[in-house]
Amino acid sequence: MYTALNPGMIGVQMDFERCARLAAEAGFGGVSVELSLAAADPQKVRRVLEVNKLRPASWGLPVDFRGEEGRFAEGLAELPKLAKVARSVGADRCSTWIMPCSDEVPFEENFRLHRDRLRQCAEVLAEHGCRLGLEFVGPKTIRDGRRYEFIHTQDGMLELCEAIGTGNVGLLFDSFHWYTSHGTPEDISRLSDALVVDVHINDAVPGRGPDEQIDGERRLPGETGVIDIVAFLRGLQAIGYTGPVTPEPFSEKVRALPAEEAIRVSAQATLKVWREAGL
Repeated sequence: MYTALNPGMIGVQMDFERCARLAAEAGFGGVSVELSLAAADPQKVRRVLEVNKLRPASWGLPVDFRGEEGRFAEGLAELPKLAKVARSVGADRCSTWIMPCSDEVPFEENFRLHRDRLRQCAEVLAEHGCRLGLEFVGPKTIRDGRRYEFIHTQDGMLELCEAIGTGNVGLLFDSFHWYTSHGTPEDISRLSDALVVDVHINDAVPGRGPDEQIDGERRLPGETGVIDIVAFLRGLQAIGYTGPVTPEPFSEKVRALPAEEAIRVSAQATLKVWREAGL
């Protein structure tokens, strides 16, 4: 596995070439690729990655599978072109998150909707050699007061992956959601590289238990020690995970920093826990 930077996750917006250079200088091993740039100039993207000795990280599923049928069909129709572009620059991991509740759709109906629509997306991705990672969202505070609960645990998401049944679907595994869903190192040991497509790392707010954490309020990896990120990373290493590990702190403090400083601080935090885990 390798560290990677997604600039949007730390509130940074800049052109790909500069972002890649700063990511490499800060010590990251990979960076997210702009698919629009890859479509316009795939040779440039490959050159920038090669010059900076970076690997491509994952890209977000660009299909609205949660909404009305027309919008889903439009996004699905565009997916083959984007998947082909992504694969051409080596970005073969795609991921998205799953809303853990609903006020309109009961669980079983919601499961069928996600299974059927995501299966169509996964089939397209498979045709172009890409995998799909699905993120379970753990915080109880999101589900509180909602009419219907939906998938919000590792095991629940693995059931959906199996139901999709295309063989290229696994987890987008986030340390914050692992913690807030009361996950354990033993849970990680039941996974494999084939079942983990993408990984995000972060820390939680001190003074709050797992059921009190708020999704949009997180910290840099290792910043507070609330989440046992070392155990999380060692668990991934033990199962042979080979993909990107990207910091996603949702931190106002980081977002307020100048872009270069935000990248540097995020890399420092990531590499510190990386070393502590013996990686």
